[in-house]
Amino acid sequence: MAEPVPPTPDLLALPGVAALLSFLREAVAGPQPERELVARLARLTGGRAEIRASWGDVVAAAGAAAGPEVTRRLSYGDASGERHVGSLTLAVPPAWAALVPVAAEYALLARLQAAAAGAARRRVGERVLDALLSGTVPEAHWPDTEPVAVAVAALARPPAPGSAARTAHAHALDVLAAVGEGYFLERGLTAHSTVRGDRAVWLWPAHDLAREARDLHAALLASTAQDVRLGVSAVHPGPRHARTAEGEARHALAATRQARGMTTYHAMDPLYALLADGSLALLRGQVRSRLAALEDGGRTEATLRAYLAHTGPLPDLAARLHVHVNTLRYRLRRAEEVLGGSLRDPSLLARLYLAFEAEESDPTAAADG
Repeated sequence: MAEPVPPTPDLLALPGVAALLSFLREAVAGPQPERELVARLARLTGGRAEIRASWGDVVAAAGAAAGPEVTRRLSYGDASGERHVGSLTLAVPPAWAALVPVAAEYALLARLQAAAAGAARRRVGERVLDALLSGTVPEAHWPDTEPVAVAVAALARPPAPGSAARTAHAHALDVLAAVGEGYFLERGLTAHSTVRGDRAVWLWPAHDLAREARDLHAALLASTAQDVRLGVSAVHPGPRHARTAEGEARHALAATRQARGMTTYHAMDPLYALLADGSLALLRGQVRSRLAALEDGGRTEATLRAYLAHTGPLPDLAARLHVHVNTLRYRLRRAEEVLGGSLRDPSLLARLYLAFEAEESDPTAAADG
């Protein structure tokens, strides 16, 4: 990569440069840097300025459009990776086009200033939440009549070996916790967040759980290039139920198999606990042993799995599997022979479903962290 060309000294003598930089610097030094910055940019240019968070929410906006929209991504980072913190959009007269990269740098600084203030606030929230989840905080810290919910998130991929990778993984989880708290804060909800083990955790006053869970997950996905899974508890009548809610959220997370999926406790498969706790190991072993006797490289087992998930006629399934329908029927007959039953028998279908689902479940995920 070529070295950046430094500015020449004569640029420092341009009229108004010092005053412009001072004007913008004063904005980001205030208690509300993002709002003050967009207000000053709008007043300076006669156009519109808008700052958005990394998950898409408008953090601050001012002015009316007076030119074509230009959006700059706000990010920083080093060799370990880039962190996206938001975006700046300007719609200013063409004469102010050269201001865009300068304004973007100050917008990045404003976002980082706000994040630093949020981090200090989060440290207090972390202590409260950690204590709530341990059952040691007096109820006076949160009105016990206010309904609450807990969400737990995990990155789909575990950290690679090495201290640098573990540090990067921990940082990514910390960023997730901050993003989630920021999401709630933008909606006027006082949430607490923390990182426990390799999970980010949030507790918030729940008003519309389905919408809040869905939008929280969308905010997390928008803030990182990594895949994020999310589990969300049911609503509970006050923070004294925080530990129970966290357990529900972790079960919901463990039941989330898609890399970018989200599951709420009430939407979990009711058979999840049975599938995940190892109780079906005997059934799983029996089914696999009988199918292995066919010595066909697992083709019949794969066909059975597809058959269980299929609701249409056999010719459609054969086409999806790229086999002749007679080949499909032959494999199903052989499966019936070794399993000792008919695939029209609901009890056999139920045993196959439980065996295959138990085999694919992740019994360690629920206890992780």
